[in-house]
Amino acid sequence: MEVLIAKLWPHSAFVISMAIGLLIGLERERTPSAKAGLRTFSLVSMSGTLAAMLSSLSGSSWPLAAGLLVVGGMIVSAYFHDHDAEDPGTTTVAAIVVCYGLGALIWYDQMQLAVTLAILTTTLLYFKRELRDASHTLTHRDLLAILQFCVLSLVILPILPDEGFGPFAAINPRQVWWMVVLVSGLSLAGYAALRIAGRQHGSLLTGLFGGIASSTATTLTFSRYGCINPACAEQSAFVILTANWVVLLRLALVISFLAPSLLPQIAPILGSAALAGMVALALLWRKMRQTDKGSKETPEIQVKNPSELRTAVAFGALYAGILFLAAWLSDWMGRQGLYALAAASGLTDVDAITLSGLRLFGLGEIPATTAATVISIAIAANIVFKSGLCLSIGGMRLAERVLPGMGAVLLGLGLGLVWMAV
Repeated sequence: MEVLIAKLWPHSAFVISMAIGLLIGLERERTPSAKAGLRTFSLVSMSGTLAAMLSSLSGSSWPLAAGLLVVGGMIVSAYFHDHDAEDPGTTTVAAIVVCYGLGALIWYDQMQLAVTLAILTTTLLYFKRELRDASHTLTHRDLLAILQFCVLSLVILPILPDEGFGPFAAINPRQVWWMVVLVSGLSLAGYAALRIAGRQHGSLLTGLFGGIASSTATTLTFSRYGCINPACAEQSAFVILTANWVVLLRLALVISFLAPSLLPQIAPILGSAALAGMVALALLWRKMRQTDKGSKETPEIQVKNPSELRTAVAFGALYAGILFLAAWLSDWMGRQGLYALAAASGLTDVDAITLSGLRLFGLGEIPATTAATVISIAIAANIVFKSGLCLSIGGMRLAERVLPGMGAVLLGLGLGLVWMAV
């Protein structure tokens, strides 16, 4: 079979190259001002494959470079001679160059990379209007904060010392900042989604994106909203429960990425809690649909950009401090010290203690069951804290709709812990 594939590879390379050209060209064909479409992009992609083949046979890179110059010059010339064209064609010219390069990659046995880049290129071309609207939605401060975050994560991270300090060498500067990058990146995705999607897309998306960006800020915002607008108590409760339910999925994603070996212990706990929360959400959603209460537009969630320097450094300091305390308490008091720290720190921030538990588990300082219990206690403490926020800020009317859902999640956590102990 491998011999047959090897014999057919030169021919299949051109077929795959043509398919890539057709994919990108299909999107450009829909743009009236574009000077290149299905046929042009397919030919350009195959030209890249052919030029790469000639370069390999001749042992020189000139055929590949000359082909790029010819292709680029032809498409630029087409736009240059069309003085009536409203579109200068820079995007199409860039897509042509990329398509030529992807065809060359196919010949050099980089098919998976070429196909992935072709799909990404087509996606970028297709979502032109959405990307432009998104760039207009973000403020100057947002863009500046994102640039700061990119510099700190891509420039500073590699030069941080990669060695442990403190008890059990638990505090590693590079590892601490990598956790900042991970958590801030997830929060930034939710923050950007909130800014781009806006408030008009309903309670479900607001709760989902709000939970990714900041479940605490979402809980505060809609507790106030439910208090000011008693008729929208169901809607506020639904957004709050959705945001806190997303926290479970977010933690599961982080754990699967950082400590996949912990999943057999933590998955039943998070799974049972998520299932119980989903049932509560479904019941509340059904009640909302039946009563048809709530506003179609939801209030804006006041969330700080997680990529700002001050926010990122503050989380890094919190994570390092909790990591130090966790290592120290684990050595001094054993599991009881970790559990107490999880209950205290989980009240306001579940990410820091979760990452600290994963770090100690990765270092072999605590077993999997202890790490899973620490994370579960932190989640439970965080749920209790937010339930208190709903009661104190939103009043009894909102609390009556939020507390059953929060209680269901706590019950699911408890059942998961019992299952793990058995």
